[in-house]
Amino acid sequence: MKALESVARNLRFINSLLTIRVTTTRSLHQVSHFSLYTPPPLFIPSPFHDSRFHQTHYVSSKPNSIVELIQTNAWSQGFEKELENCYPSLTHETVVYILKQLDNDPLKASCFFNWVSKKNWFLPSSSLCNLILRILANKDTIEQFWIHLRMMRKKGFYLDRITYRSILEGFRREKMNRDFACLKTFFKNMVEENARQVVFNKVVSVILGSEWGDEVVNELVELKIQFSDSFVIRVLKELRSCPLKGYNFFYWVGKQSGYQHNAVTYNAVARVLARMDSIEEFWSILAEMKSVNYELEIDTYMKITMQFVKNQMMKDAVKLYELMMDGSYEPSVHDCCFLLNAIATSDSPNSDLVFRVAKKYESAGYTLTKEIYDGIHRCLTSVGKFDKAENIVKTMRNGGHEPDNTTYSQLVFGLCKMKRVEEACKVLEEMESSGCIPDNKTWSIFIQGHCAANALDKALLCLSKMIEKDCNPDAAAIDALVDSFLSQEKIDNAYKFLVEMVEICASPRQCTYEKLIQNLLGIGKFEDALDLLCLMRKHKYSPFNKPIVQYVSKFGTVEDAEKFLKAWRKGSPRSHSAYLHVLESFIGEGRLSEVKDLLCKFPSQIKRHKKINEFFSFSGDSDVASAT
Repeated sequence: MKALESVARNLRFINSLLTIRVTTTRSLHQVSHFSLYTPPPLFIPSPFHDSRFHQTHYVSSKPNSIVELIQTNAWSQGFEKELENCYPSLTHETVVYILKQLDNDPLKASCFFNWVSKKNWFLPSSSLCNLILRILANKDTIEQFWIHLRMMRKKGFYLDRITYRSILEGFRREKMNRDFACLKTFFKNMVEENARQVVFNKVVSVILGSEWGDEVVNELVELKIQFSDSFVIRVLKELRSCPLKGYNFFYWVGKQSGYQHNAVTYNAVARVLARMDSIEEFWSILAEMKSVNYELEIDTYMKITMQFVKNQMMKDAVKLYELMMDGSYEPSVHDCCFLLNAIATSDSPNSDLVFRVAKKYESAGYTLTKEIYDGIHRCLTSVGKFDKAENIVKTMRNGGHEPDNTTYSQLVFGLCKMKRVEEACKVLEEMESSGCIPDNKTWSIFIQGHCAANALDKALLCLSKMIEKDCNPDAAAIDALVDSFLSQEKIDNAYKFLVEMVEICASPRQCTYEKLIQNLLGIGKFEDALDLLCLMRKHKYSPFNKPIVQYVSKFGTVEDAEKFLKAWRKGSPRSHSAYLHVLESFIGEGRLSEVKDLLCKFPSQIKRHKKINEFFSFSGDSDVASAT
């Protein structure tokens, strides 16, 4: 790649826009000097907070002790006997926790799972089987993966769709083509097999078909269902879009003779209920679990936290974190940092929630890490509490952690967000003068901060300086700049900018391409949208065909459709799907007279394709069918 500095001088479009220069007229002293504010006791480093001391203290009573024992010993028959003597039985939640901790050592995870599976006290579950499959789905343990998958199917457990998609994507990414194809076939056969299970389909149909009440209950009773954990979990998963129906089903099942809920089914219903419209029921289930001595599995906790974060339910995410820290299966420091960053970057950052998370982590006997301090600092700067942010930095220094690029970047972003752009520029200067050289991430944050302050011209100036300093613009900065162009309805400029970024070997995000394509089509810029589609293909992104096909079928010509298909053919010369999609869309718009003209322009191998012929035989259009 040619030197970025020379490239910067030739950025035609960006340089043409840089007519406004930033001048730093205000001093940063009002925010950059540490105040006399006394930091809260929560953040005062203490010799009693040494994490090693507390981990040792809990070694005999926490699942961590089992994990440590497994990680520090070679697996053998002798070790299995030692493990059995120390831990004659383990709960389902503990087994899940141990497997999650062994995620980076799949061979040992497989050995542990095999050992557990032989025990009389062990009750396997669908969630546990799916977890071990996710751990083993890599080149080093692919043989064990297939062994476990076959055993899972033999025992009647179901490979859930989320696990399937995750593993399939991993196989594709690692170019494990044979395993990719085999897993697709396996899952297809399994789905067909499960579809033949009439009772399961009827149960789901009955519950989804009507409001829960006596009529639904009577229909379920008539089905004479043979309940198992696997069956209950599968039904609950199908009811995720109707969590309250899942809640009613769960309680109805628990009252049936010969069946009793356990930790596995409680965890399953908790996952279903972790939504805004069923949050009261979610917390009641967790309270009930506690009353019968069941706990939330660490894997369940992580999935529910992701769901809360996605739905901006930060208070519930923090409450759940506090609950887990009081239990046997404490979230890791990584989970703590994830939650802090999620709060800081949420729609409404709440510094009180951040302090609650940090306080809970520290009260468990752990010392705050640099990453945790960063999470607190990020939230404070994002809401403009710069005095408190300074005091966090001071406390962090007292704890032995010096400010770095991350610390400065967060301050820069917060200042820009509060439209204190000149002060942000001053921070960048002071950062460089102190020997902390801004890196790609710092410049990216600086650009994003300018964009957040609606200062597009200054953001572009920063981009130019960034490239001059041999820093390659990252996808986040490019996305922020494209958003700024679009917010000002400068769609043409956004297109020119993105093309120029790709020319200097930048890699925009897939979502950046997609939203710009939609905006270009919105103003009739079909050719430009097609150009971006071709660039997407070069970056090996999934094709974003649907909006282009819809546009062409509504407003375009046969020649436009031909251009699109020609562009498509370069990436997938033998694929017929785009051709079929175009035909369906044209017919859907009632443009039957143009379908025959379009079909005549298709390559001969596409015309003869079985799916194309089937389509026209079903459509009943003899004139068009004869053209094939």
